[in-house]
Amino acid sequence: MPDDIRRYLPLSPQQFHILLALVDEPRHGYGIILDVAGRTDGGMKLGTGTLYTALARLVALELVADTGREDERRRYYRLTALGRSVLAAEAARLEALVRFARAKGISPVRSKP
Repeated sequence: MPDDIRRYLPLSPQQFHILLALVDEPRHGYGIILDVAGRTDGGMKLGTGTLYTALARLVALELVADTGREDERRRYYRLTALGRSVLAAEAARLEALVRFARAKGISPVRSKP
């Protein structure tokens, strides 16, 4: 993994989920909130303050860009090429952590139906 990518890691869980929400298409803030909540079955609920603070940081780091596409009330954000590379590196980092845990005999807790 290149050092220039490594300097962005680790991402916070909020940053990871925001970047993941932008993989398929640009989204506005509320669209990001809905995507994250839906993908995590409500396990992660982003408040607007948390979302826009994280987005401002991701824009400053050039992992996310403001598309300039605005309707009357919404600003849209998109994942940059750098953001996609950082997201992939973070996913690889997390996969390695899970492999280490499994090698130590740690397995996922299964919820009961």
